Amino acid sequence: MSNTQVISARPVTLPAPGRGDDLQVRITAPAAGTDLPVIVFAHGFSQSMTAADPLVDHWTANGFVVVQPTFLDSATLGLTPADPRYPTIWQTRVDDLVHVLDELDTIIAAVPGLTGRVDKERLAVAGHSWGGQSVGMLLGARVLDADGNPGEDRTDSRVKAGVLLSTTGLNRGDLTPFAQQNFAFMSPDFSRLTTPSIVVAGDKDQSVLSSRGPDWFTDVYHYSPGAQHLVTLFGGEHLLGGIQDYSSTVTTDESPERVELVRRTTTAFLKSVLGVDDKAWSEVSATSAEPIGQIESK
Repeated sequence: MSNTQVISARPVTLPAPGRGDDLQVRITAPAAGTDLPVIVFAHGFSQSMTAADPLVDHWTANGFVVVQPTFLDSATLGLTPADPRYPTIWQTRVDDLVHVLDELDTIIAAVPGLTGRVDKERLAVAGHSWGGQSVGMLLGARVLDADGNPGEDRTDSRVKAGVLLSTTGLNRGDLTPFAQQNFAFMSPDFSRLTTPSIVVAGDKDQSVLSSRGPDWFTDVYHYSPGAQHLVTLFGGEHLLGGIQDYSSTVTTDESPERVELVRRTTTAFLKSVLGVDDKAWSEVSATSAEPIGQIESK
């Protein structure tokens, strides 16, 4: 565990007229340092701004400011499928991310002494599972309609890098009937995802939403021009060894070693792409990830 002192504020409440609930955000930052880069992290289904401490702790210890919105699907809000907002939550998630980017100054000001120490030009987005789909749209991914036509372009030029963790893949007719009926947005087009990104997937991540195997979660690497690296975790399932919480009972593949590989590779990638440390990625990729996983680059 790092000795780097961090400071955090939650909730930071952003008014969101028309959303039904104001947008609540957590921000965590190193207590010292300047020109700090920013990661906006999108949680997976039903989680909240308190998710992913094993990642957040590592990123902030390495000089990043981490901002985490709570989306409408969070269990903390209690929305049910009967709520009229439910079918469009996938779009609201993207709206929420853009709202966070628009209000970064407000969010930063919620942490005493942080204003003036953040480099908002060094901005990355990261997401796990549904969160990966959400941030992917800011990176350039689109959602295909029932006729296969790309939907709205939500690419955001403010975002300079992406981290895609356990992100769902293409829909080639292999979604389960439940997924087809309830998750129409799981029909991505990655051909316009050009923002530099890193993809992390587990080779034992068998989704209940697709008849495809674990390789489904590597589609974004293979079909997006922006995805530069793929980190495959051997034996890794959907939570990648336990990235969402420490010693969580919902982690089916608990492995501090897998989590550490996720931390190490994503941090090095972001440092390199955002110009914090140009050598960070080459130093990490030069070392073997065996026996925990492997690193593949285009």
